[in-house]
Amino acid sequence: MLKDKVQKALNDQINLELFSSYTYLSMSAFFESINFEGFASWMKKQSEEEYSHAIKIFDYVHQRGGKVTLTKLESPKTEWNFVLDVFNDTLKHEQAVTASINSLVELSSAEKDHAAFNFLQWFVSEQVEEEASVSKIVERLKMIGDNTNGLLFLDRELGKR
Repeated sequence: MLKDKVQKALNDQINLELFSSYTYLSMSAFFESINFEGFASWMKKQSEEEYSHAIKIFDYVHQRGGKVTLTKLESPKTEWNFVLDVFNDTLKHEQAVTASINSLVELSSAEKDHAAFNFLQWFVSEQVEEEASVSKIVERLKMIGDNTNGLLFLDRELGKR
C-alpha cells in the first residue's frame, strides 16, 4: 500500500508527464506550421514517450493499491521564435522533470517505500538519457545557427527517429 505522501507525489508526477506529452505535442504542431516535418515527427514521438511514462506511473499506483487523481493540465506554450528556442525550452523542461523525479526518489527513501524507490530508478536513468539527447540537439543547433542547409539536414535526421 502506498503512503499518502508518496501517492500524492506519484499523482503529481503523472500529471507532469501528461503535461510533458501535451507540451511536446504543441511543439510538434509548431514545427508542422513552419514546415519542419522532421522536427515535428521527433516531437510527436517525444510526446508519445512522455505519455507512456505517465501510464507507467499510473499503472504502478494501481498495482500498489493506490488511487490515481488526474488534474487539469495547463495550456502549453504554442509559439516560439525559432528552432533553437523550442529545443532550449525542451531542455529546461527535461531538467525540471529530472528535478521532480529526484524529489520523488528522495521522498520514497525518506518514507522507506523501497518498492517505489526501486520503481523510480528506471525514471532516473531515463532522465539522464532524455537530457543528454536534447542537450546534443541544442549544441548542434547552436553550431548550425541560421544556416538553412544545416537546419534542413538536422530536420531530416531527427525525422528518422
